[in-house]
Amino acid sequence: MDNKKEQERAELHRTIWNIANELRGSVDGWDFKQYVLGMLFYRYISENITAYINAGEHEAGNVGFDYAKLSDSEAEQAREDLVKTKGFFILPSELFQNVRARAKDDENLNETLERIFHNIEASAQGTDSEDDFKGLFDDIDVNSNKLGSTVAKRNEKLVKLLNAIGEMQLGDYKDNSIDAFGDAYEYLMGMYASNAGKSGGEYYTPQEVSELLTRLTLVGKTEVSKVYDPACGSGSLLLKFAKILGKENVRQGFFGQEINITTYNLCRINMFLHDIDYDKFDIALGDTLTDPQHWNDEPFEAIVSNPPYSIKWKGNSDPILINDPRFSPAGVLAPKSKADLAFIMHSLSWLATNGTAAIVCFPGVMYRGGAEKKIRQYLIDNNYIDCIIQLPDNLFYGTSIATCIMVLKKSKAENSTLFIDASKEFVKVTNNNKLTQENIDHILNAYTSRKDIKHFSKLVPNSEIAAQDYNLSVSTYVEQEDTREKIDIVALNAEIEKIVARQQALREEIDKIIAEIEGDK
Repeated sequence: MDNKKEQERAELHRTIWNIANELRGSVDGWDFKQYVLGMLFYRYISENITAYINAGEHEAGNVGFDYAKLSDSEAEQAREDLVKTKGFFILPSELFQNVRARAKDDENLNETLERIFHNIEASAQGTDSEDDFKGLFDDIDVNSNKLGSTVAKRNEKLVKLLNAIGEMQLGDYKDNSIDAFGDAYEYLMGMYASNAGKSGGEYYTPQEVSELLTRLTLVGKTEVSKVYDPACGSGSLLLKFAKILGKENVRQGFFGQEINITTYNLCRINMFLHDIDYDKFDIALGDTLTDPQHWNDEPFEAIVSNPPYSIKWKGNSDPILINDPRFSPAGVLAPKSKADLAFIMHSLSWLATNGTAAIVCFPGVMYRGGAEKKIRQYLIDNNYIDCIIQLPDNLFYGTSIATCIMVLKKSKAENSTLFIDASKEFVKVTNNNKLTQENIDHILNAYTSRKDIKHFSKLVPNSEIAAQDYNLSVSTYVEQEDTREKIDIVALNAEIEKIVARQQALREEIDKIIAEIEGDK
C-alpha cells in the first residue's frame, strides 16, 4: 500500500513539475499557481459531480448511464436536487472533460471558460452554498496578458493547461490510496512556498509542523466536534484533522478565517479538493482580530494556528477593542505594533472548556515587558497555559527564527506549566531544518507524560513562573546541555608550569648566546 502510495505521489509530482516547466516562461510563479489550481479545481468538481450522479444511476440499475454524455436539457431537470446535495451544478457540455475535448477547435476558448466559471458560481447563488462558491474562480483570469499577448496565444496556453491537467493521473479518486487532488494542491503550495520564501504573502506551514500542532490538540481523542484556525491561510492546518482522524470524525466541520482574498479562495478550493462538502466547512474572509466572523459558531474543541508574526493592528487606538469580550479579561491589549498575543487571547476566548489550542508564536512574546507581560500574567494566574514548546530554527519558509508553540487549555488538572526544549529535534534538509516522525513522537511523549527530563522538559509550578516575572522562555526553565569540552584544570596547570619552565630555559640559552656574541666583539 505504502509503496503504491509513494509511486502515485511521485508520478503526480512529476506531472505537476512538467506543467510548471511548460508554462513557466509565460506566467510567473504565483500567478501560474492560480491557473493550475483553478483548473485542477474545475476538473475535480466536474469529475466529482459526474461520479456522484453516475453512482446513483448505476445503483438504480441504469448500468450504462454516463452523465457526461447527457444533453444539457435532460440534465437541467436534476439541477435543483444537485444544488441541494452537492452545493453546485454543472451542465454536461460544461464539464471539464467535454470542454477539454473541444478546446483546440474552440477559437473562443477564453470566453467559453469564463462563461462556465460564471455559471458554476451562479448555480449556488441564493442557496446555502453560495458563500462557499462565490468568487472562487476570480483568480483565473483567462484574458490576462500574462497568458499571451493575443487571444490566439492565450487560448493556445489554455489548451496546454487543460491537456496537462487532464492528463494528470488522478485516477478514480475514491480508489486512490493518496488523496490525489489534495496532494497535488499541497505539492504546488509547497513548491511555490519554497521557491518564493513567503509565497505571495502567505506563510506556509510545513506539513510536519501542522502534524505536531494537530496531534497536540488531539491527545486522548479519536473525534472532535469542530476545528478552527483564526488565520487559516490555504487551510492546510485544518485539513490535517481530516487526514489524522478521518473527516467524518470532525463531526461539525471545519471553520477558519483568512484576511487575504486570494488565499481565502485557495482555502475554499482546498476544502472541496479534499472532498469536504459545502455544509461541513465555513471559511470566512476578513480580519479576525477586528472583524471576527464566527461569533455564532464558537466555542471550538480544537484550535490550531500559525498566525502572522508581529503584525500591526489597531490595538488601543480603537476604544471599542478593550471592551471586546475576547480581549477585556486581560485588562490590556496587545501592543499596536505586535498583534501576536491578540491572536492568543482571541483563540483562548473561543476555546471550548474541554478543548485544546496549539498556536505557533514568535519568541519575543514570551519575555518582552509592558502590555505583553501583563497578558502573560493573566494567562498564568488563570492557569490557561498547558505547555510551551521551543522549536528549532529554520523550520519555516521565509523566516529562519526559532519559533515556539503555545498550548492553551481551560480546564487543567494541575497549577503548573510544562516547558519543552525541542530546539535540537530536527534533521537538516538542504537549507531548512525538518521535524521527523521520531522528533514529533519525542515531543508528544514529553507532552503527555509531563515529567522532568534533563535538558528536555520541565514541569514548573505557576508560582515559580510568577517569581520569574512571568517570563515564559523555555531556556529560563530547561537548562541547555553544555556540549563544550570538559577541561581538567589540574592537568592544565601542570602543562602551563612545564611551558613556563621551558620558556625560562630558552631565555637563559638565548642570554648565553647573546653574551658569547657580545664577548666576541
